[in-house]
Amino acid sequence: MKHDETHPSPLALSAIILAGGASTRMGRDKAWMEIAGRPLIELALQRVRELGIMEVFISGRIDSDYSMLRLPVLFDLEPGFGPVAGIERGLHQCAAPLLLVLAVDLPRMSTACLRKLLGHCDRLTGVVPRLNGRFEPLVAVYPKRCHAFAFAAISRGQHAVQDFVRACLTERAIRAVPVSQADAGCFANCNTPAELVRSHPDSQRAEHLFP
Repeated sequence: MKHDETHPSPLALSAIILAGGASTRMGRDKAWMEIAGRPLIELALQRVRELGIMEVFISGRIDSDYSMLRLPVLFDLEPGFGPVAGIERGLHQCAAPLLLVLAVDLPRMSTACLRKLLGHCDRLTGVVPRLNGRFEPLVAVYPKRCHAFAFAAISRGQHAVQDFVRACLTERAIRAVPVSQADAGCFANCNTPAELVRSHPDSQRAEHLFP
């Protein structure tokens, strides 16, 4: 099947921004850390909106206030399951046949990179990027039928999101697509204040990010 990565055909998509992590290494809720005066969660939402996706969920923390975003907030069924739990809730709630999953801590992610990923999807099959031999399951598209795999993982006490991805691949619900060198930087995540400073395009003057 030939894919037009620059201008993929319109797909019926919902999206979920994963912002429910404990942010232990960051020391505070990373979703509200700022780059150039804008919270990471706002930057992630902008990328999703630029794709034309209208149904957007936040996978959130119960101790955080997301009311300013005016979006539905979903909370994990069970604590301690990490991203798998957020993905499960998004797949359960979404109206579209495909769900774009986007982690909140990827400030370099671009709309162009996301469009390339969508170019490898069809209405029944999603996509997961593969970079340096590992899947990138938190920037991926899953069809709604993958809900069964996420729910089963939680039911069995399986936390590893890589195992969830392998189950989806085994059932041919998603395709694995290698990330080009040109797009590799888009997948740099920020788990610590130092990593967030390095992600800023002018890191020498990024001290204002951390009052």
